[in-house]
Amino acid sequence: MKLALNFFLTLFILLTIGDKSFSLNNYQINKICKKEKRTSTCIKELQKKRHDLQKGDLIEIPVLPYKR
Repeated sequence: MKLALNFFLTLFILLTIGDKSFSLNNYQINKICKKEKRTSTCIKELQKKRHDLQKGDLIEIPVLPYKR
């Protein structure tokens, strides 16, 4: 009984939280693009990705390795 309850609670949490996605606001986009050579191009690309993410389209996010 306890196993079934834990299973349904876990399933409920995954279904309610897993659907949400958070996009960057304008301040965060400007802060990220400040380091780039072409800031206007960077801002346009990130705003396009934000718009696609809010529409529900899939976007590709490059993963950069952490350097110390």
